[in-house]
Amino acid sequence: MEENKTELKLIQMSEIEAEEVSWLWYPFIPYGKLTIIQGDPGDGKTTMVLNLAAKLTKCETLDEGMNCSEPVNVIYQTAEDGLADTVKPRLDSAGADCTRIMVIDESDKSLSMADERIEEALKTTNAKLLILDPIQAYLGGGMDMNRANEARDMTKRLGALAEKYKCAIVLIGHMNKAGGTKAAYRGIGSIDFYAVARSVLLVGRIEGEPDKRAMVQIKNNLAAFGHSKAFELSEDGFRWIGDYEITADEVLGGIAPKVNKQDRATALLKELAENHRMLPSKEIFEIAKEENISKRTMENAKQELGLKAKKINDVWYWVLREDSE
Repeated sequence: MEENKTELKLIQMSEIEAEEVSWLWYPFIPYGKLTIIQGDPGDGKTTMVLNLAAKLTKCETLDEGMNCSEPVNVIYQTAEDGLADTVKPRLDSAGADCTRIMVIDESDKSLSMADERIEEALKTTNAKLLILDPIQAYLGGGMDMNRANEARDMTKRLGALAEKYKCAIVLIGHMNKAGGTKAAYRGIGSIDFYAVARSVLLVGRIEGEPDKRAMVQIKNNLAAFGHSKAFELSEDGFRWIGDYEITADEVLGGIAPKVNKQDRATALLKELAENHRMLPSKEIFEIAKEENISKRTMENAKQELGLKAKKINDVWYWVLREDSE
């Protein structure tokens, strides 16, 4: 039998107009691309993503790097949690504008990544964030996510929709049990899911800190890797912490991070406050440098403690404590 030939079409790069990557959250979640967030069940992936989405619906930011010029519409699909008893209470707790969070109704037919309703929903809602939670629930009945060609076709189709509608598509995935292997290979299914995504984030527990979770970027094709982050899950709810000194190996291996530099920075400022009401910022940075703590980490600790800066005779001082009088 003669093979059907595909007509050759060539594209000259001179005809392509260069574009800069735009970001929902720099450098973690790009617009127009796929992002994977993976981790073990119960480690807070969904809670983090729902709090991120809640902020965006009100044009608020969870962390620096998120530039919000207007409230964002979100499509959130979940196959694991009930909308009424789990998802809605979580969104309410996070302060979301729920009029901006939509769900594609699956009562007549289950949704898959190849479903034409996804494109229709993006077009109708102008959503700039689409979340599928978890990946394996949206593969469709006949698709084997462990087969590379099928995984590649599925993710390419989603990637094309992300690019067409300038939407950030986030796929949430569980980790497999292959302890001791690289983070890339511990995602459920074919490595092609990991390959097509432009950014991959790992969420996991922090050894010795039962309420704290870390988020570490393990892949980024579009920018330098982002600084690891942390958040807290407790009876009081979700609390964003921000920059945190921890590696993917420490998250995957359950290894206690050496000493968190942000905590060290906070402790240093409290120690300085015992003997000084205020100090020049330059002097504080020099002291921190001796402790191998960066300016950025010190600035984050200053913000966490609610300290103010004051300019006196062209010199910036940090007010470490207010007068008790």
